[in-house]
Amino acid sequence: MSIVRVDDIWKKFSIPHENRNSILDQVAGAFQLLKGGRFTYEEFWALKQVSFSLSKGESLGIIGANGSGKSTLLKIIARIIRPTKGNFEVSGRVAPILELGVGFQPELNVHDNVVIYASVLGLSNLESKRRMSSILEFAGLENFADAKLKNLSSGMQARLAFSVAMETDPDVYLIDEGLAVGDLDFQQKCLEKFKSFQRDGKSLILVSHSLGLIADFCHKTILLAQGEVAASGDTAEVIKRYTDLHAGQSGSG
Repeated sequence: MSIVRVDDIWKKFSIPHENRNSILDQVAGAFQLLKGGRFTYEEFWALKQVSFSLSKGESLGIIGANGSGKSTLLKIIARIIRPTKGNFEVSGRVAPILELGVGFQPELNVHDNVVIYASVLGLSNLESKRRMSSILEFAGLENFADAKLKNLSSGMQARLAFSVAMETDPDVYLIDEGLAVGDLDFQQKCLEKFKSFQRDGKSLILVSHSLGLIADFCHKTILLAQGEVAASGDTAEVIKRYTDLHAGQSGSG
């Protein structure tokens, strides 16, 4: 049985031809509309005809060049954005490790921010408080529970957000270069944690430019190119296809 199923997903973005950054630009645009003018947009298809399925306990890698649609696909599965057309289904709880720290409040202390961020990720206040010690210990912030978040470095805040996401006990982890958080020791802790999740039968969908990381963690992989699936299947074979494509492009240049 599939825990994640993506069926013919398309995603279109509309990009304005005119970039209105200043107040004067916006006022001029308003006058243009009042005089019967209109803004013009260019359609950009970030994803086209993307389909795949993931079984419980499997790990899927998503690779491709910058702008190929990898992060857009994860955001759709996380329900952060909606597809233009197509369907997807996720069975169970999802922990998106994508935009770490969304919902953090700088003026509140670390303890309160853990409770708030955990609620964003689906944990009750009681459950987040029960897991507080484990979260702070994993982040290496045991002595900072009462410190205001704004007094923590950006790296410490990222570790905190990552640690909260790790403790939500989901069925599926969605990871977008999330392992780049923190120093090498913290990254190694994260890798060991994810290996334990795999042993427990959790599913992972991992977007990364690190082909070694994809090879170590993912049973199968899809290669995205300009929003479309260029290859899918066994991770080693898809990585070879990707490296061969890059070698050919480098050679032609």
